[in-house]
Amino acid sequence: MKIIISKIKPYIKKLYQNSFFRNIISWLVYLYAQFVYKTSKWEVINREKLIDLWESGQTFILVGWHGRAIMYSSFRDYRFPLNALVSLHKDGRIIAGVLQKYGLGTIGGSSNKNAKAAAINLMNSLKDNTSICIIPDGPRGPRMHMTESPIYYAHKTGVPIIGITCSVKKCKIIEKSWDKMMVPYPFNKGICRFSEPIYIPQDASEADLEKYRQQIETMLNRHSFEADQAMGLTPVLPGTECKKKNDIKGKITCL
Repeated sequence: MKIIISKIKPYIKKLYQNSFFRNIISWLVYLYAQFVYKTSKWEVINREKLIDLWESGQTFILVGWHGRAIMYSSFRDYRFPLNALVSLHKDGRIIAGVLQKYGLGTIGGSSNKNAKAAAINLMNSLKDNTSICIIPDGPRGPRMHMTESPIYYAHKTGVPIIGITCSVKKCKIIEKSWDKMMVPYPFNKGICRFSEPIYIPQDASEADLEKYRQQIETMLNRHSFEADQAMGLTPVLPGTECKKKNDIKGKITCL
């Protein structure tokens, strides 16, 4: 089997470069996610906080962990615009295709590529009264550890951060992936929880900003653990630091 996989891998990589092929994959992911959402019973907690902000004309920064992202878009309100930060990597382009089918806008960039342009576009989105979504442990991890970027935008603009987490009773956890991706099954029971809005004072010091970063990371993890336990799952735990493999490409792996 390993020999077969090694032989077809180059062909799969070539297909990934094809925009038509990526669009097919994004359609399949979108249709599957919609099927799961519509055939499952969901308990949704605190979504009214999100709606209240939107209806009052207040933008916000939505944050959630990478491993549960397949479920997030189903719980947005289609009446209001939302722009999501996505990686420029080929996988990120597939994700962008899925989000666009949900009616979300996308902003390409990451901490490694197009970072400056992405930062400008995210700030402009908030100024133009369009909320943004950031996956703060992506695109490479470590899993369930928050980067500083949402704190930076909240500090600069004064808009609140809202956390989102989801869990389901029946799912496949992809153990070999750095984010322990949770793939939900149809005809399921699930939970989606939004946090209270968290505001970062504009006079906050560097030390204060780090405290807020830790606070939001802890909150997201606690909500994720509680959601997993409510669904009868063993909670997915945060990953460790990223380690560099000793190979020719120097590939980075997060555990």
